[in-house]
Amino acid sequence: MAAGLTLYGARGSGAVPVEAALTLLEVPYTLIDAYTWDHDDPASGDQVLKANPMRQVPALVLASGEVVTESAAILIWLAETYPKAGLAPAPGDPKRAQFLRWMSFVSSAVYSLYWVKDDPSRLVPDPAGHAALETRVLDRIADCWGMMERQVTPGRYVLGDDLTVLDLYVAAVSRFRPRRKRFYEVAPRMGEVVRRVDDDPRLHALWAERMGFHEGWEG
Repeated sequence: MAAGLTLYGARGSGAVPVEAALTLLEVPYTLIDAYTWDHDDPASGDQVLKANPMRQVPALVLASGEVVTESAAILIWLAETYPKAGLAPAPGDPKRAQFLRWMSFVSSAVYSLYWVKDDPSRLVPDPAGHAALETRVLDRIADCWGMMERQVTPGRYVLGDDLTVLDLYVAAVSRFRPRRKRFYEVAPRMGEVVRRVDDDPRLHALWAERMGFHEGWEG
C-alpha cells in the first residue's frame, strides 16, 4: 500500500480529480499548490519543477520518491493500488477495456486540447488568429464529448452502476470551458452522471474548495 504521497496540484486544475480519488480512498497526502498559469507569481508554478520538468500539474510523488505524472495515469494507478475501493474495473472484468479506452480518450482527445486553448500563442504566433483558434478548439472539445456520449451506455455512472475514477475525471474536466451548459447539450446522459458525482456527499467539501460552484460556472 502507498503512503507518504505528495501531490502537486492547483485549484481548478486537472489535479482536482486526483484529489477527489484520494478523498474517496481516504488516503492521506501532502498537497503543494503550484499555479503554473499565474504569470504574476511564477515562483508558485515553478514549485512543480522539482517533480515534473514539463511544469505541469498534477504530479504525484510516491513515498519511494518515484514520480507519476498525467492525470489519467495517476487515477489508474490509485485505483489499482487500492483495489478494494472498486474505483476501476479489475483486469479480466468485462468493463476493463472500455474503462482504459475512455480514460485515455478523455486525456488525449479532450484534456490535451487545453494546452492550446489556454495559450493560443503556443501554436499561432499572430494574436489576430487567437480567437478563431480558441473557438475551433472549444468546438472540438464539445464534439469529443458528443462522440463519447454516443458510444457509452451509462447507468448511474459512465460504465454502469459503479463509481470509478473515470467518473471523477469526466466530472472535473467537463467543468472546464466550454463548461457544463454545452456539455449537457452534447452529452445529456453523461450530464446526469456528472451531476450525480457533483452531489456525492463525500466530495462536497472538495468541490467547493478546489473547483467551486460560482454564478455562471455552468454556462
